[in-house]
Amino acid sequence: MNPRLRKFALTAHIAFSVGWIGAVAAFFALSIAGMTSHSAEVVHGAYLSMNLISIYIIVPLSLAALATGLIQSIGTPWGLFRHYWVVVKFFLTILSVAVLLMHQYSAVATAARVVSGSAGTLLRAQLGSVGFVLMRASGLGMLVLIVVMTLSVYKPWGLTVYGRCKQEARRYQLSAASMAGSTEAESASGAIDEPTRDAFRAGSKYSSQPVSCW
Repeated sequence: MNPRLRKFALTAHIAFSVGWIGAVAAFFALSIAGMTSHSAEVVHGAYLSMNLISIYIIVPLSLAALATGLIQSIGTPWGLFRHYWVVVKFFLTILSVAVLLMHQYSAVATAARVVSGSAGTLLRAQLGSVGFVLMRASGLGMLVLIVVMTLSVYKPWGLTVYGRCKQEARRYQLSAASMAGSTEAESASGAIDEPTRDAFRAGSKYSSQPVSCW
């Protein structure tokens, strides 16, 4: 990607990721209110709001953050499998999105359906452990997202085996190209003889081939 497009993709990724964290924080706060409140109105409003936040904010933002993260990885020198922090971040994001979708169409939908069918009564028995499950899941989800954000800032652990291989292959190609250019210049000036130049050309033809890292 060119620098302008790269900055745009990075800005979009940061915006979606920060929005995702904020929406999960709001969901977590509502889950606490739904678990601890003794007011039927508060409980009903909390679980209905959680369902709306999850469907229309958290799910779209999580998918957008995942998509822009993939674009950032594939379209920039960072790569998707060249650095350990990128691999771990990608795995945690995939896991978070999968768990989010699973809970949205199970626990969140169940809680919203239970409170929607009530008439202003407190439904502790009907909700059962759903409230605790949602509070625990959103709390852990927020923690995972903070870890992902921290990885993006500190970028620990260095290159993977594949990343080191790609780096060495790139250096080898650049070195071969540089030596080839130097040899041509020396040949033109008469600093080396023709047989030496031809032997180098024959060798550099193979050394410039890309190294396979898989």
